[in-house]
Parts: sequence; structure tokens; C-alpha cells
Amino acid sequence: MTALALPTIRDEAWRWSDLAALPALAEGKPSGQPRTIDELWIDIAGPRLLFVDGVYDASRSNPGPVQIGPADATAAKHALGRLAGNAGWSLTLGQDAATDPIQIVHVASGGANHLAAQVTLEEDAVASIVESYAGDGWSNRAASFTLARSARAMVARRFLHDSGFQSHADTVEIGQAASFVATSLVAGAADSRLDGHLTITGEQAFAEAGGALLGRAKQRHDAAFAVRHAAAHGQSRQIWRAVAADQAVASVAARVEVARHAQKTDGEQSLRGLLMQRTAAVNLKPELEIFADDVKCGHGATVGELDKQSLFYCASRGIPPQEARAILTRAFVADALARIGDEAVREAFSDTAFGWLSA
Repeated sequence: MTALALPTIRDEAWRWSDLAALPALAEGKPSGQPRTIDELWIDIAGPRLLFVDGVYDASRSNPGPVQIGPADATAAKHALGRLAGNAGWSLTLGQDAATDPIQIVHVASGGANHLAAQVTLEEDAVASIVESYAGDGWSNRAASFTLARSARAMVARRFLHDSGFQSHADTVEIGQAASFVATSLVAGAADSRLDGHLTITGEQAFAEAGGALLGRAKQRHDAAFAVRHAAAHGQSRQIWRAVAADQAVASVAARVEVARHAQKTDGEQSLRGLLMQRTAAVNLKPELEIFADDVKCGHGATVGELDKQSLFYCASRGIPPQEARAILTRAFVADALARIGDEAVREAFSDTAFGWLSA
């Protein structure tokens, strides 16, 4: 992997990402002693899959309808996603099919591991996927989603690495009246890069991407998502919250593209950043590219600090400063995590965020 070709900060789409550590991680070897996983499982029914250093652990998994083997992640043009190859897992659900939430835990013990995923939902099929990433090293993933008419996919991911780097690239095609919702929570000690390219190919479809990036020390988190409206009467939402403490840098680039024939499009972006100290930084870059003339699209981007009056109010009620800051910050990220449909999953993600904020 010494010839690993990576983008640099000179590339506009990567100017906020720091990939300098990846060549060394790519040449490293896993220790084979990954951390415990019991606390990573959420107490819900449904299939469970465990990948250790990118390798499927059949003895501790219950795959249900998920297939292990070749997967076409269709991320060949993505600088990191193309490294995932076609080995991984796939899910195909037929018409009117549904499954309990599918939990997937990825544990790494160093070095680098790559994995692809392919999800195909036929008409009216429903799938909920919950992924958690933990450990050390570089975990790199690429996922492809294809949703037929009226299909629904809900994806929730927690990135919890203790060290190293986490990267994920999504490629999504959303058919007529279909719905795709993806929520990410980055709350580990490693740096991260999240990418997504969502395309609405059918009329009256819905796409949503967002989540919370939590960074401290000298971490760098970067999310870059684009939603392309290629059909009329589509709706999209991008809701991102970024919290940066110490000297961390959290960045979000959110883009909406509306094709000329995609009339009656409704697209909205909400990007908000919170600075815990003024030595930290949050970069927000909302973009709209609209070629249709009958649309409703808007965006908002704000960066600020915790409200001093709210902190004073908490202090007057006897709430310690650290706890008060955690409570107010939890409220700041709550609307991004509220998009998770399953209550138990939503509570688990909220508890993870609050644990980070309280530390």
C-alpha cells in the first residue's frame, strides 16, 4: 500500500480533510486483539452481524436475510470508497418485504480494513440498518443503495473509534415515492471523513442525510454530502450539527442539485456549528445549484458558542458548569439525532452523544 494515492488539501472537495495518517495505517497490521463488543449492541430484535478487522465473524453473527460475499458499492470514482473493492455484505428485499432492524458492528484492532455493502429494495420493501464502528486503525467503507418505487430505507451509524481514521462513502438511487434517511453520529477519538451522493430518480421521492460531528483535542471531522434532484416533486433535507472543542476542526459541505426538469422540488439544508472554545473551528459550506424555475429550496448556516444566559440560568439552579454545558449541547444536537425512527436506537445514539459531551 506504499503507492496509496490520496487527494490533498489542494483538491477543493478535500481541503478540510487531513489524510496524512492513512499511508502509515494502510501499511500497519491489525493486532488481532480488538476491544469488547457487548456494549456496542443495542437491545432490539433482529439480525446481527459482526465484522472484525473487515472479516465476517460467523460464530457471533445472525445474518438473517443478509448475504455475505460480493457486493457492488459503485464508489469507483470516490478516492477512498474505491478501495473497498467488492467484498462485503449485501441485502436484497423483494416486494412488500420488511425485516427487523439489522445491526452491524465493525471492530478494528489496527492497520486498515475495507468493506463494501450493497442494499437493493424492490417495490414497497422496508429496511432499517444500524451500524456501529469501534476500535483502532483505519476502517473504510463504501455502500450502494437502490430503492425501487415506494421502498423505504433508514440507516443509522455510530463512529466510535478510539484512534485511527474512519471513512464512509454512500451512493444512493431513490425511485418513485421512495424514502431514504441516513443519520450519522461521530463521537469517537479518531478523525473521520463521511461522503454521500444521493440521487432522486423518481417523482415524489424523499432523501435525508445528516447527523452530528463531535470533535475535541486536535480531531478533524469532515462530512460532504450532495443530493441531486433528477425528478419532479422530490423533497430533501440535510440536517447537520457540528461541535468542536479544544483545537478540533469540524466541517460540513452540503449540496443540493436540481435538474432542469425537476420542477416542484422542495430542498432544505440546516447546518449549525457550536464552538466549545475559541481555539476550535467549524466550517460550514451550504450549496444550491438550481436549473428548474419552480422550486422551494433554502439553506441556513450558523456558528456560535453556548448561550451565556442559559449557562447562568443553569448555575443559578445549582447545576455544575460541566453538566450544564453537556445539557445545553445535547439539546443542540438533539434535532439531528431525532431523525432516527426506532426509539431504542435513537435513545442509544443520544446516550452516546451525551456520554461524549459529559466527558
